[in-house]
Amino acid sequence: MTEQRPLGFWLKLLDRMIDERFASTLEEHGVTRRQWQLLSVLSTGGATVEQLDVAIAPFLAAPNPRADIEPESSVEHLSELIESGWVDATPAGYEVTERGSVAYRRLADVVAANREIATEGLTTGEYSAMIDTMERIARNLGWADN
Repeated sequence: MTEQRPLGFWLKLLDRMIDERFASTLEEHGVTRRQWQLLSVLSTGGATVEQLDVAIAPFLAAPNPRADIEPESSVEHLSELIESGWVDATPAGYEVTERGSVAYRRLADVVAANREIATEGLTTGEYSAMIDTMERIARNLGWADN
């Protein structure tokens, strides 16, 4: 009989697989997963770098004091979106352009298809219970939604 694998195994495996699928799918459309996340946040309204960093914090590389590595910032992922004409830098922060809104809606369909594949066979209740459980574990380990 095979021993049940621990939570950490499944979380790491799923994280890697989700990253790989998103990277592959979004790359076909010329964006990275971080750029998609920024577009997603900005599609609801303008934001400063600080607000964007907080919104996508779990996806940005954390600082590593032992390796003298600074934390990653949204700025590093915004430049290509600005060059593409999808995002504008304004005195108040960043906002999605009309061209960016069109691209966002197109990409939203691609992302929704990925999510459907990942959750195939799960009922709405099972999915909701899984998300609730993972949030509870994160809070037990000290995460606080800012």
